[in-house]
Amino acid sequence: MGYGKKIVRHLPKCLHCGEQIRYGRADKRYCCDDCRNSHHNAQTKASRGFRRKVLSQLFANYDVLDRLFKAGIASVDVFDAVNMGFVPGVVTSYRRTGCHDEFACFDIKYRMTPTRLSHISKIENVSLNLQAATDKDQLL
Repeated sequence: MGYGKKIVRHLPKCLHCGEQIRYGRADKRYCCDDCRNSHHNAQTKASRGFRRKVLSQLFANYDVLDRLFKAGIASVDVFDAVNMGFVPGVVTSYRRTGCHDEFACFDIKYRMTPTRLSHISKIENVSLNLQAATDKDQLL
């Protein structure tokens, strides 16, 4: 009748330290709270590092564009901008206007061709546009 059968329980292993989990629910994945926290922190560390790197590149781009704008320089060679610390592929927005590609880094917009950054200018009334957008969202 099967009374003599032994039930064999396969002990799961902790996803962080690899130790066998000898107690708790059958679907338990971590041996303790420290392992659970360490495992989740390790998983998100890479994405946090990537975000930090992109933000630092955005701030570097903004600094370069701001210096050029304050100096009254509306056009510069891409090679010179890269030597100043500009990273061409990192932008906050992009749009196609007519036959030009217009990029923006926060509140500074510019056009970029393979060899030149041109039409460097500040976007006017950014704070007013943002305030109007939040007011509109609050009305809904």
